[in-house]
Amino acid sequence: MKRIRVHGLRHSHITMLIESGFSAKDVGKRVGHSAEKITYLYAHSYDERGKQMANKLDAIEGGDDEPKSSR
Repeated sequence: MKRIRVHGLRHSHITMLIESGFSAKDVGKRVGHSAEKITYLYAHSYDERGKQMANKLDAIEGGDDEPKSSR
């Protein structure tokens, strides 16, 4: 069985919060980051959220209630 280190669990926890839609400010406060920019070290998780936001805005602009599934 692969060893799981505490840092790995912390990273997963932060990533899941980001993917659930929580802001960097809220996530950072929860995990004790001294500055919001530290939370942005997990920026790879925010990239996907950015794509989801863009798709939602495209759908709204096009008069569609649902975002496009893939782009």
